[in-house]
Amino acid sequence: MSVEISKLASGLTVVTDKMPHLETAALGVWAGVGGRDEKPNEHGISHLLEHMAFKGTTKRSSREIVEEIEAVGGDLNAGTSTETTSYYARVLKADVPLALDVLADILANPAFEPDELEREKNVIVQEIGAAQDTPDDVVFEHLNELCYPDQPMGRSLLGTAKTLRSFNRDMLRGYLSTHYRGPDMVVAAAGAVDHAQVVAEVEQRFASFEATPGPKPQPAQFGKGGAKVVHRELEQAHLTLALEGVPQNDLSLFSLQVFTNVLGGGMSSRLFQEVREKRGLCYSIYSFHAPYTDTGFFGLYTGTDPADAPEMMEVVVDIMNESVETLTEAEIARAKAQMKAGLLMALESCSSRAEQLARHVLAYGRPQTVQELVARIDAVSVESTRDAARALLSRSRPAVVALGSGRGLDTAVSFAEGLTRARAKARLH
Repeated sequence: MSVEISKLASGLTVVTDKMPHLETAALGVWAGVGGRDEKPNEHGISHLLEHMAFKGTTKRSSREIVEEIEAVGGDLNAGTSTETTSYYARVLKADVPLALDVLADILANPAFEPDELEREKNVIVQEIGAAQDTPDDVVFEHLNELCYPDQPMGRSLLGTAKTLRSFNRDMLRGYLSTHYRGPDMVVAAAGAVDHAQVVAEVEQRFASFEATPGPKPQPAQFGKGGAKVVHRELEQAHLTLALEGVPQNDLSLFSLQVFTNVLGGGMSSRLFQEVREKRGLCYSIYSFHAPYTDTGFFGLYTGTDPADAPEMMEVVVDIMNESVETLTEAEIARAKAQMKAGLLMALESCSSRAEQLARHVLAYGRPQTVQELVARIDAVSVESTRDAARALLSRSRPAVVALGSGRGLDTAVSFAEGLTRARAKARLH
């Protein structure tokens, strides 16, 4: 594989990885803007803008957009996250110019027709309703609010029915022109692509984007933690726990990821083996770590019978406390092997590769090589993992949210206080 990168006069970055054995290409535009860039009166506008991308331009109707791509066997999609918004396509190699033309058109020339806008706002209101009917979505929404209070980071990406209905085409155009700037955008392509051709197409089709960067979002501030019980009549109790993690550039990132995997990253993890295989307390339990530009989010989720919620949380806290000092070489080796396998498997998919390239450029300013990433994984040791775990438990007070019914939820969340900063700090001395 051969990665090439070019910075255009507009500040926009083009990065490609030619994969000669493929006849298809994945390509897209990644913009460094997401939910955390929104002002209070813009709550949900990033996601709405992504939805409106396929609803017509000054050159193409919404139907023509999808028909042109699907007529050549391709597909289009988009997604919004906390820090990025992406618009991408998968096509045959001969149709890369068409895909770039469509992607440029939907971002440079959106029509924002009032009728289409009203319909799409109603669609997202339905999406909000569907999320509210999904307990594991609801519990994480409350957890984010607890972790990042009164901040864009703590708000749902979907917005609210009230904020959505306040948006009009002028607000969308203003948000687009403010945040979709050349220096904050990456065009990434992988598979059957030619770098020079992609650069030439992008230079022509994306020339209208401003060459100055957009505004930076407010710094994230992880909250003071604490507990919240949300009462709802459900069959299960949904339990979540969060701690402040580390940002993308932190040197301990890979060690913390290894600890996260050992703790709850798969069927061999300590949590899965103890609470599901040995105790039968749940169907699903997992932990994860999401790094952002200036903060990180360590999270843990499980669902259990309300009557078992106190035991579940007590076991979770005990295992987390115990794991910090009892990690083994075998567990570390297994987690590292899982991480390397995931990395290398992603390279076999041109879609995953294009996304990885774009995210690396946005986060680090350049694509990181496979050799670099493997070397960072290999450098993780038992001691570095323990250090990362100790720092995790000492960095913040835990935030805990329980969703469901029954008196056991209050008892359950109180057990999380056993994962305290004082106890964790004591381990450091």
